[in-house]
Amino acid sequence: MDTPLAAERARAIRDSFAKQGLMISLGAGIDRLAPGRVVLSLPITAAVTQQHGFAHAGTSFALADSAAGYAALSLMPEGSEVLTVEMKINLIAPAAGARLIAEGEVIKPGRRLLVVRATVHAEDASGLRKPVAILQGTMIPAGAAPPG
Repeated sequence: MDTPLAAERARAIRDSFAKQGLMISLGAGIDRLAPGRVVLSLPITAAVTQQHGFAHAGTSFALADSAAGYAALSLMPEGSEVLTVEMKINLIAPAAGARLIAEGEVIKPGRRLLVVRATVHAEDASGLRKPVAILQGTMIPAGAAPPG
């Protein structure tokens, strides 16, 4: 993530993120913004774990969906918003640790659809990370009719 996002676009994304009730409830925040790439994270607390003490798969999905969505939004014109058309998740390891980190990226930007990917890592107290989920999906500008 070498290229910084334009200040105006970064502000618009931060303002949009601040309206995300679920992300706020989960304690999620924006770690990094760049064109076509967004990193979000949240603490793994009792509020987001399942019965075995791992972060719930729904937590990983929600964080990654938002990271991928904001990565897509970072490439759209000012005043745009984005919606998820579809998203698939592969859970590859239990999400154990101190926090989850989702790295969203745009794989293929298009005029009407953007193909996105997100990787979720669990980070332990020492900072060691391991991948726990991979998502791939499609985003569309809000207000655009779905393809069909």
